[in-house]
Amino acid sequence: MLLCPTPTLRALALALALAAVASAAQAQWKWRDKSGQVNVSDRPPPMDVPDKDILARPTPESVRRAPPATPASGAASGPTRGPLERDLEQRRRAADQEQAAKAKAEEERLASQRAENCRRARSHVAALESGQRMARMNDKGEREVLDDRGRAEEMRQAREVIASDCK
Repeated sequence: MLLCPTPTLRALALALALAAVASAAQAQWKWRDKSGQVNVSDRPPPMDVPDKDILARPTPESVRRAPPATPASGAASGPTRGPLERDLEQRRRAADQEQAAKAKAEEERLASQRAENCRRARSHVAALESGQRMARMNDKGEREVLDDRGRAEEMRQAREVIASDCK
């Protein structure tokens, strides 16, 4: 911030700042709409306003001095970005990083789950191949011993899990 030691210099600095702002404000349009109301804007009037109702147009000098319009997307580029644009960009980057971290954590969780499924399926296949007597609970909650067909079905299911999760 510029510190001015005397009131005269402060007044001069204020006058220069106001002059800089005023040059951009000179590019004004003034027109009368259909209802007779006078409008003032830095943008041209709508196309349906006849030339006779346009009361003032910006001069070519003031149009040339006016600051360039920002892009339609609202995002400024390069060194002309203000603090709001920089803050928005930082928030976008933080949100993108957070989303990437969540995706990575979810992928790690799924990989861990697949590894556990693989370990259990291999253990189950090893138990089925050992030939030991095995039982499972049916829909009624009763214990039933696996016969050869049941053992083959359990083996097929365990091998499908191994094929999908053990990579």
